[in-house]
Amino acid sequence: MTNFEQFDIDFYQSNYPTDNQQQVYPESEDTGQVHGSKKGWTGALPQSDASAHPEMLSSQQYSGQIFQPAHASEFPSNITYSDNFDEEPPLLEELGINFDHIWQKTLTVLNPMKPADGSIMNETDLTGPMIFCLALGGTLLLAGKVHFGYVYGMSAIGCIGIHALLNLMSLASVSYGCVASVLGYCLLPMVILSSYAIFFSLQGTLGTLLALVIIGWCSLSASKIFISALAMEGQQFLVAYPCALLYGLFALMTVF
Repeated sequence: MTNFEQFDIDFYQSNYPTDNQQQVYPESEDTGQVHGSKKGWTGALPQSDASAHPEMLSSQQYSGQIFQPAHASEFPSNITYSDNFDEEPPLLEELGINFDHIWQKTLTVLNPMKPADGSIMNETDLTGPMIFCLALGGTLLLAGKVHFGYVYGMSAIGCIGIHALLNLMSLASVSYGCVASVLGYCLLPMVILSSYAIFFSLQGTLGTLLALVIIGWCSLSASKIFISALAMEGQQFLVAYPCALLYGLFALMTVF
């Protein structure tokens, strides 16, 4: 016998008794009791009797059709949607831009003696004021003055001051948008003054007189619109004075 065969015999020899593998453990009494209780519990379950409840089975039967509800829908099924674009309002009307009202307000500002329509002037229309503010900044830019920030800044601060003053003087309350709209439209004569400053110098007697006329024009137009919109009879000059102070700032910026 070679050394390799002797190593193979020694490797597979073991002292592990084979009798332990065939040992059968008896079932304990506790285990039997558990199995017995399970059998008794399953046996105690009630058996479903189909013949005992025939009306339950008949109620579970579906008598309708597939994908069709048995109950009526809450919404009528005969609703028709119109795809006709002619019935829709124009885009400018949805945005609140009315060119007829803009033109009427512009004519009211250009003619201080014309009576103002309070129903139109009480609207919150900021299209015209934005255009006039941009036009004022553009004409000042053509005159060599970059004052866009000053124009919008003084406009915002002036609207806040006039809005607070009008709410104290009038019985009816006025919105901030209405004040901004009126003051913006009345800025149109100041645009005319800044356009004149592109070609001619305003630093003189003639320029000073022209600036005073423009300030009075703007303030009288604004006070006239406020009086008609808020029913403040007999208080036009009281309203015109703070408006003249505001437009005087724009005139100083235009002249100098």
